[in-house]
Amino acid sequence: MRHLSEADRDAIRLAQDPKFARWLEQIAATGGCAHPVHLSGSTTTRDAITGEILRYYDTREEPGERLSVRCRNRRATVCPPCSRLHAGDTFHLVRAGLLGGKTVPATVRERPRLFVTLTAPSFGPVHRAGDRCRPRRDGGECEHGHPLSCRAVHDTADSLVGQPLCTDCYDYPAHTLWHAHAGKLWDRFVIGVRRHLASAVGLTQSCFPDHARLSFARVAEYQKRAAVHVHAVVRLDGPAGPDDEPPAWGSADQLADAVRASAHRVVVRTHYSPAVGELALRWGSQVDARPLRAEGPGPDDDAVAAYVAKYVTKGANETGAGTDQRLTTSKDIDAAPVTDHVRALMRTCWRLGGLPEYAPLHLRAWAHTLGYRGHILTKSRAYSTTYAALRAERAEHKGNAEPFDIPGAITDAHWRYVGSGHTPGAALIAAGVAEDLAESRQLCAEAT
Repeated sequence: MRHLSEADRDAIRLAQDPKFARWLEQIAATGGCAHPVHLSGSTTTRDAITGEILRYYDTREEPGERLSVRCRNRRATVCPPCSRLHAGDTFHLVRAGLLGGKTVPATVRERPRLFVTLTAPSFGPVHRAGDRCRPRRDGGECEHGHPLSCRAVHDTADSLVGQPLCTDCYDYPAHTLWHAHAGKLWDRFVIGVRRHLASAVGLTQSCFPDHARLSFARVAEYQKRAAVHVHAVVRLDGPAGPDDEPPAWGSADQLADAVRASAHRVVVRTHYSPAVGELALRWGSQVDARPLRAEGPGPDDDAVAAYVAKYVTKGANETGAGTDQRLTTSKDIDAAPVTDHVRALMRTCWRLGGLPEYAPLHLRAWAHTLGYRGHILTKSRAYSTTYAALRAERAEHKGNAEPFDIPGAITDAHWRYVGSGHTPGAALIAAGVAEDLAESRQLCAEAT
């Protein structure tokens, strides 16, 4: 007789519970979430005038007297089911800003729209994939005795790709500080685009909001060299946003000119540090601004939305640029499963994070992401719908939305956190539920 594992025994115990059917419903409702959050409490909805109870729910009737909800973690390495759902929401959020839908008018497809890529600058030569890596006729060595050239042809999967030719020459402080200021660089870039558009048509910057509005959605991606670059959908609307037509002077070409000009001009200066000095941080020289066309050549709208959605689910572990877990001590850096290059960036974050002049950057708290502390996906308010609206729409579609919109009704809710995660047997069953749901989605997609 085969020896049962702890997970098998626990799964049998759960299956024999009288409330197993309801427990399985909860697991299915979370999509087989790998790390569900457990809540205890109640919700009462009453008529504001008569006091009549319209709806009452209490977890005391649930298995274990608790309700399990999704963890909503976007990282595929942490929770694949929630990651897939988040990617789907991101796809619809980005797509609505390109083609309309989800309260966004379909006319946005005719607006000036760009798919923009902004890169980090060079912090030192690294190995590259493709043709010969770094051929130099004169060869030569750097001041630390390392070759300045590499004639090898690296495959994209080669572990050397993205690693510095000389770690002593590589500017690790500039790399980490650039990450820490990437959000400010983006903010100034957007201001610069508005300023350039205004000056190109003879407007003052303060008058620009009366004539047009710049909307965007952007996603951050780590390159092989562990430096973040940004992909963004940028759209020009009228002053009222997506419901308003842009001015006659607005065009995709003019918007592209403004994007390139702003990307090349923006500068963010760091605080002076005796250890590093004052740095002038900029975007990299490689700036791509491709028009998205309703008709004719240009990147496909659905492909752009899918491309952006793909990157929001990638954790630092998956890209090889850091880890998904915060580092609590410098010893955690030595134990992190990363390359020597990434480890050096983490150590630089830790070292600079101990200097008083860099305290506002919280570099030690963000050492696991190499100093980058921005959200993976951000958007302007008027670009399209929100994640909250998409979740509410999904809940309403499934018939489990709260009746907050009942006229004259008031809701009294009392909830508290009581735990998270699965027992070994529950994890086994949840993984099976998630696999079944994923297979069903795949079959539905193939059938359409």
